[in-house]
Amino acid sequence: MQSSLTNSSLPSVQMPVMLVAEVQDSLLIVVHDLSRLDGLLAHTMENLMERFTAASANLANPSLVESKELDIVRNTLKAAVTELQFQDMASQLIVHTSKILQGCAYRLASESMGSEDGEAVPFVEEVPERPNPVTQDEMDAGSIELF
Repeated sequence: MQSSLTNSSLPSVQMPVMLVAEVQDSLLIVVHDLSRLDGLLAHTMENLMERFTAASANLANPSLVESKELDIVRNTLKAAVTELQFQDMASQLIVHTSKILQGCAYRLASESMGSEDGEAVPFVEEVPERPNPVTQDEMDAGSIELF
């Protein structure tokens, strides 16, 4: 790779078009895989919530004798449901990362290959400025952090 100066006196690096195309394809594959991961997480969380809801309903049956052990199981189940909220945070991170990768892929192509007359330029949102959309790193019952 050679370094050169452009008209605007900014340093630049010359890269073979095939290398740029391969990197762009790889970035878009990762975006697709992240989208699939987000869908798998969402599906898994829906299933877990259904099962936890059913278990909680069974434990709330008035025919069950009240006991300290049963109260511990109920409280543990409530805590587990609260912890399932991590899927929302994970989904936000996946979307954020996907936007950055997609933006990089299209910018790489645009900067290295330019656009031809009449060629549609893919619409990509601006790359997010915040490095991380999710600032919460733990989940406690009753605590909410808005971001």
